[in-house]
Amino acid sequence: MKPSIPKGTRDFSPSEMVKRNYIFDTIRQVFKLYGYLPIETPSMENMDTLMGKYGEEGDRLIFKILNSGDFLEGVKDIGTANSKELTKQISEKALRYDLTVPFARYVVMHQNDITFPFKRYQIQPVWRADRPQKGRYREFYQCDADVIGSDSLLNEVELIQIINDVFTKLGVPVIIKINNRKILQGVAEVIGAPDRMIDIAIAIDKLEKINVDGVEEELRQKGFSEEQMKRLNDFILTAGHKVMYLDGAQKGSHNLNALNFLKSGSEYRHSEIFTKGVEELERIVNIVGDAIGTNTKVKNDFSLARGLNYYTGTILEVQVDRTVEVNNTKSTFSSSICGGGRYDDLTGVFGTVQGFEKMSGVGISFGADRIYDVLEEFDNFPDEVMSSTQVMFLNFGDEYLKEYTTEANLLRMAGINVEIYPDKISTDRFDKDRKKQFLYAEKKKIPYVVIIGGNGIVSKVIKVRNMISKEEKEMTSAQLIKYFKTI
Repeated sequence: MKPSIPKGTRDFSPSEMVKRNYIFDTIRQVFKLYGYLPIETPSMENMDTLMGKYGEEGDRLIFKILNSGDFLEGVKDIGTANSKELTKQISEKALRYDLTVPFARYVVMHQNDITFPFKRYQIQPVWRADRPQKGRYREFYQCDADVIGSDSLLNEVELIQIINDVFTKLGVPVIIKINNRKILQGVAEVIGAPDRMIDIAIAIDKLEKINVDGVEEELRQKGFSEEQMKRLNDFILTAGHKVMYLDGAQKGSHNLNALNFLKSGSEYRHSEIFTKGVEELERIVNIVGDAIGTNTKVKNDFSLARGLNYYTGTILEVQVDRTVEVNNTKSTFSSSICGGGRYDDLTGVFGTVQGFEKMSGVGISFGADRIYDVLEEFDNFPDEVMSSTQVMFLNFGDEYLKEYTTEANLLRMAGINVEIYPDKISTDRFDKDRKKQFLYAEKKKIPYVVIIGGNGIVSKVIKVRNMISKEEKEMTSAQLIKYFKTI
């Protein structure tokens, strides 16, 4: 049998894992700085927990798990049942599609153990039965931060700060797109389709991929009239020409032309929910201008919709700023690398939370696998990330083993990562074996090699070789720890 793995999944080598852990550790560090606490939820959820939360297209991408044992036992009319009916009979569980819906379920189940507003982060894999392509996988990690039990817009501002801090630390220039679902709901009302905002949002969300003609065709197939589509396109195109870019250089003089247009120059201003969405967006933008650094751009993008059903207010999406060079490279990566938004009463489908009539929450999700691809494209992983071992001891034989283990353990107690080469240097192959051990250190990018052997033990002298400069220094055992703690 030829070994293989399912399409859309990947093995990760040690060199890839240390890079991935660098991303996870960076994101986790920023989450903790803002007071978020970790949780984990099971990889599988009950089917009814997940279904109906992501829209029709999202539901189709959920991986279903066959019931244990003879899963066909008790199935009725298997020959005439459609796929949905059959799935309900043979599958009760599914792999989680995202981390937000399981989080809402967790909040209801554990409400008596939670202090609200509850700020949690979660770094775990999710699964989607999507078509694999560059930057899109069937198994991938999400790094989520959510705050639930508060409808304050300061939460949105804080999440934008977190996005800014994470990508500043990773050295990735980004554009944060921001919109509000209330604006889209107002548009749906004005064009005479108040109950079809989700259809509009799902179509508009594909604008960059299928352009305006593709959006029109999708809406036409869903039964929208030509007049409705024309008015919708007028909104997207007109507002799109008045988008706002905000970065650190513009603090104190924000360009709010787009928002002013929406408030005073469009037919949608007569919609109450539309106006509320614009006001929320304006308030966030005004505060964010003084909260982020100079490396991040924020853009009002009124075509931003995000296809998930549960969003009700602010929505965010982050893309690489492809106009900025990193290490003499401009990114070609066009997919979203982070996104999120506000959801009202997502917990309501799982039950009530004592003390809350409606529980509002807002969160963001970093796509670690896509961020990895961007950092690879930029060649922007720090050199020190590539080595988990800081010091390696050459092995000249069992007669020095006590000295190796003693010195290595002292370094480990001081927090320095150490390994001893396991195979000794043979006397009849001295030069070849010694070279082999140095080559091992080079391939693993271990920056320092400690040499104890021969006359080194008698004279209590230890040699330390810098594997980059090839410079060697002599020192005593007492000096060894001090040396590595100061470099």
